Amino acid sequence: MELAEKVLAGEMRAVARAISYIENDHTQKEELIDTLYPHCGKAAVWGLTGPPGSGKSSLLDHIIDRERKRGSTVAVIAVDPSSPFSGGAILGDRLRMQKHATDSGVFIRSMASRGHLGGVAGATADVIKVLDAAGFDLIIIETIGVGQTEIDVVEMADVVLLLLVPGLGDEIQALKAGVMEIGDIFIINKSDRDDADKVRAEVEYVLGLKYTDDDDERNPVFMTSAKLNEGIDEMLAGVHAYFDKISNNGWLEQKRKKRIASEIKTILAAKIKNEVERYLREDNLLEHWVEQIYKGKRSPYAMINEKLQSFAWEYHSK
Repeated sequence: MELAEKVLAGEMRAVARAISYIENDHTQKEELIDTLYPHCGKAAVWGLTGPPGSGKSSLLDHIIDRERKRGSTVAVIAVDPSSPFSGGAILGDRLRMQKHATDSGVFIRSMASRGHLGGVAGATADVIKVLDAAGFDLIIIETIGVGQTEIDVVEMADVVLLLLVPGLGDEIQALKAGVMEIGDIFIINKSDRDDADKVRAEVEYVLGLKYTDDDDERNPVFMTSAKLNEGIDEMLAGVHAYFDKISNNGWLEQKRKKRIASEIKTILAAKIKNEVERYLREDNLLEHWVEQIYKGKRSPYAMINEKLQSFAWEYHSK
């Protein structure tokens, strides 16, 4: 496949086109992923999430700078599940990172999901494969908030960086809502604010309840100020140390296998759903069933159990 060959060669236009294939659920998308898949698995994948206003884009700017100085190539995917065309503020945030536009070692893209089989998270998983196969060392998934869809998206990452910031008024609500469960690294950004230490203490208290016996498992907490360019080196050193730890102790392998299992279920469920809908469209079959059930000739269970057997046989015989 010509497009896949160009992606593997690291051609950025081909990478952008491949991502568009995924966004639009192109007919050749599956062939593309099939071809690229043997070349995946080398990149580190970070998720960067937190409530709006936590300074994700500003911090991300500093992360890109430092990772490039380390010699790593960096790809950033900004996901906005609330917008089918990824417009608005998230594209505005990209303007802050225009200085990276001329750097061939940096790729930044806002991503939409116009009809992907596995929804936003499924689209993100496939985009990661494209960027991984293209040879990027580090892939960062940025989300605009911490809703359920964003949580599903960042769970595609090997390491999740959860940003909190003093002064938003919802820090503790976020902690109580279970958002803490997705974070591997906790970052209190805008640490130059007066109440930053209070937020850190609250986070460490919650983590202390989670890991009462094993300090080695406790998630790292860092203080940063993107505005003052402070604490970022220490935070990145901690992220790399954490990644090395999970690579060596088997956690990373477990996490990636769990992700594959989830992806299999999502794709399988979506394909079966599509087949069922196609089956029901044939000869107005659904309307016929409705009439029989409405007239009391068959219960929905009896009808469906009988048809499931014939449907399974038809599907198997293809």
